[in-house]
Amino acid sequence: MADSEIDIAQRAQRISELARDRLGIADEHLIPYGHHMAKIALPHAMSLMADPGRRDGRLVLVTAISPTPAGEGKTTTSIGLADALNSIGRKAMLALREPSMGPVFGIKGGATGGGRAQLTPMEAINLHFTGDFAAVGQAHNLLAALIDNHVHHGNALDIDPRRVAWRRVMDMNDRALRRITVGLGGPANGWPREDGFDIVAASEVMAILCLASSLADLRARLARIVVAETRDRRLVTAADLKAVGAMAVLLRDALAPNLVQTLEHSPALLHGGPFGNIAHGCNSVIATRTALRLADYVVTEAGFGADLGAEKFIDIKCRAAGLAPACAVLVATVRALKFHGGVEVGALAAPDPAALARGLVNLERHLHNLREVYGLRCVVAINAFDSDTEDEHGLIRERLQALGVEAHAARHYSEGGRGAVDLARAVVDLCDAPTPARPGGDASAAPRLLYDDALPLWDKLRAVARRIYGADDVVGSAAVRAQAERLQRGGHGLLPVCVAKTQYSFSTDATLRGAPTGHVLDVRELRLAAGAGFVVAICGEMMTMPGLPKVPASERMSVDNEGRIQGLS
Repeated sequence: MADSEIDIAQRAQRISELARDRLGIADEHLIPYGHHMAKIALPHAMSLMADPGRRDGRLVLVTAISPTPAGEGKTTTSIGLADALNSIGRKAMLALREPSMGPVFGIKGGATGGGRAQLTPMEAINLHFTGDFAAVGQAHNLLAALIDNHVHHGNALDIDPRRVAWRRVMDMNDRALRRITVGLGGPANGWPREDGFDIVAASEVMAILCLASSLADLRARLARIVVAETRDRRLVTAADLKAVGAMAVLLRDALAPNLVQTLEHSPALLHGGPFGNIAHGCNSVIATRTALRLADYVVTEAGFGADLGAEKFIDIKCRAAGLAPACAVLVATVRALKFHGGVEVGALAAPDPAALARGLVNLERHLHNLREVYGLRCVVAINAFDSDTEDEHGLIRERLQALGVEAHAARHYSEGGRGAVDLARAVVDLCDAPTPARPGGDASAAPRLLYDDALPLWDKLRAVARRIYGADDVVGSAAVRAQAERLQRGGHGLLPVCVAKTQYSFSTDATLRGAPTGHVLDVRELRLAAGAGFVVAICGEMMTMPGLPKVPASERMSVDNEGRIQGLS
């Protein structure tokens, strides 16, 4: 009988040996969490990033077509690609996000890959890991408690209780906590008001952890968090509440990147976990920059489809950190493309070349955005399934060949790194190719940004909507437009925008498959994330606290009498 995913994952080299042999990191620079996980001590990570004797490796961005119920396998492909790069003699490692326990127990499952292309120890990573999510949640909720405490004890800052914007968080899907009433039971318990919970991955503190470049930068960003307004509409920050020091204490250890490995012993820095549909969807700057100093090729991914994850990776993370991907890998599956072509979930395994041809418009638009808008060199990874046919793969290759883009079938799920060798060689070729000059003679490897900092916030949203989503325009209520004007007048107009919308479509309507046009981006709310350094636009029906499905993944999970976890995937 074939090994299950969890059986495969329960094999690993000691992390201290892998750190020493693969990365040259001595034991004294590791903070071990058992035998197979460790943090790289923050002072050592900082020294690696600052070492003038080390050159950065090539950064490879893995992104995907618009997600479907069939799944695309972006993380699995990232892992398989790193293993394949190492198998052909290139020194490669991964820089990925940590899983949130909400999806682990919900519908999506874990975020450690699958089959022969996964991270280990899978159970520990998908559950409590090294405690980073708990630290973010505690720091976030400490700030919430300090707001209520300040008002209770005299409200010297004159906080308007009607304009407290800082919600609470937890790392679990729980729709009943989206909107709640707190402070009931009399004066001793605070003041009655509406409140709510977001999932930890949507916390501004999580975004700050991922974008901070040092402890000093972490503290500076925490200080800028805006939590409320006063009665005369002045902004109240975490610094005003004297919360920064204690929050930084809670986050000190969490700022250090986590080291794990793939089944084939490729090193992986797994750090931070913002969602790509409701946050900026990228792992930490510290982990990415550390990895670039330790390997010749660093494979990273951005959450959900390229319209969300890749857009935010470039327009938020690259803008803030000065990163420049050498190329992008766009992941697609035959099944997902047929779904975008109109086939329903139960029929995706059956050959349907007409539906596949129709669905390719989704892939083509993502390629257009990556290549023409951002100026990235691209290769397509066809994450192959047993139900695929060679004719279907041939149809994809033929369509893309006309665009000057290579597509390679990758079978890393069943074969590990050797199943993605063709993809790895294509990535090396793209990374090694000279950077072509752009109009005006610019031969920089940095991606083109979608908009300038000086563009007004609403026009930034319009640029994302029109150029990335194919929308006609951006719409919002008078209250939302007034909110944008207040942010602009308040000095926050130079910040980038972070669009929170459904991941299933280029539009805000999850049912619009393929590459829709003629729609509008419906902005429901704007949230200032001054510490993270962006303005969040909540669009359509997007929720920042997900719910569990009718049959949650938790129903399959158990632990046997020997303590082995079962049903986790």
